[in-house]
Amino acid sequence: MPDILIKNTKVFVDNYLQPAELLIEDGKIIKIARQIDVQRLNEVIDAKGALTLPAGIDVHVHFREPGMVEKEDWYTGSSSAAAGGVTTVIEHPNTLPPTIDKRSFKEKLKLANRKSIIDFGIYGGVTGNIEKLPELWGLGVTAFGEIFMAESTGALNISEETLDEALSVIAELGAMACIHAEDEKIRQECESFLKNDFSPQSHSRARPNLCEAYAVEKALKLAKKNGTQTHFCHISTFEAVGLLRKERYSGNGADSSVKVTSEVTPHHLFLSTRDWDRLGSFGKMNPPLRDRRNPKMLLNALNDGTIDMVSTDHAPHTETEKDIEIKSAPSGVPGVETLLPLMLVAVKRNLIPLGRMIDVTSRNPARIFGLTQHSKGVFAEGFDADLVIVDPSKISKIKGDNLHSKAGWTPFEGMDGIFPDYTLARGDIVWDGEILASKGRGKFLPGKGMFFDEGE
Repeated sequence: MPDILIKNTKVFVDNYLQPAELLIEDGKIIKIARQIDVQRLNEVIDAKGALTLPAGIDVHVHFREPGMVEKEDWYTGSSSAAAGGVTTVIEHPNTLPPTIDKRSFKEKLKLANRKSIIDFGIYGGVTGNIEKLPELWGLGVTAFGEIFMAESTGALNISEETLDEALSVIAELGAMACIHAEDEKIRQECESFLKNDFSPQSHSRARPNLCEAYAVEKALKLAKKNGTQTHFCHISTFEAVGLLRKERYSGNGADSSVKVTSEVTPHHLFLSTRDWDRLGSFGKMNPPLRDRRNPKMLLNALNDGTIDMVSTDHAPHTETEKDIEIKSAPSGVPGVETLLPLMLVAVKRNLIPLGRMIDVTSRNPARIFGLTQHSKGVFAEGFDADLVIVDPSKISKIKGDNLHSKAGWTPFEGMDGIFPDYTLARGDIVWDGEILASKGRGKFLPGKGMFFDEGE
């Protein structure tokens, strides 16, 4: 017997919105049609004319567990995701301990299996642990990263030589490297020059556009040298966009055997250096806030396909930790719960077409990170019923007090958002104005290199 019928809704199919009903059974979409006649059902959701869209996939989150549960844990992080319409995440390695070997991977997986209410993947960290990368790949990491080319939260940055060696091994495994592209030498020189400048704006000057662009250029050369599939995290500058566009569309790039993809965050799309006065140290993140020329270029690059997806770099810290002078404040902002609400407002304001928004928040993350093998990211019969029901007319103000992260604050305070009325994850209603899912309902989505140890 089917589990749920969603009626009186509109869906985005064949490049336009159209009336439809959806039938869900055993966690899958089994039918999409103008009208569905079924005799017996467990539940009917009357969408009352609202849209039913694919739920979000956020491939860049830091849920802080193990080791920093005062900031976030797998339950609060996954609850925050679900409340914002995200039903799949991939979690990065800079926890305590970092996810860099079999023991640390299994510790994190155990915690996530116990607490996460949504499905998840886990990255393998890259430090001096080159010999551990095949082991991590076999255990099921989704990809390797975030590989830090410069100092950031967690102190996992590596040298150019280590990066070169890691990219070679990752290529041999058939895996993907995810790069945090900032140049350490430029960062150190700028930090030294600005050591007596304690204004919040100094953080943007300490990691200038050149810092990112030079690192992207170096990483591209190493990726092509080693033949490594490479994904650039949180691109934030028009110079880096230019390099990626050249790689993708120039003659050499079009003929290249190396696949290069990238992401942009909502805070780099919708915030700028103009927000330093409002945010102070709460606006500190790496890469930093950029001047207003950059968000415009990033949005253009997202629309024209140069940038493939939007991911949040959800990196929560407590208010107490952030509310200190800029040089001592940790870098990072929460964002997983506001990803879809902000992007839906961007659609409403004609900044991005609805179809492209679905591409960059669901379809492309699933395709690029191998999640389609787990029935993710495709709005079609036979795929997971990971869905949001949203009414585009319901615009509300984003308030940190209403969000579910332990951080308790947001850099988007007071901005407009369109939040989901319902979030369904594999056909389960996990959010309908409150969290309905229990700890541990989330499922681990292993990467394509996974094998099982003997006896396991």
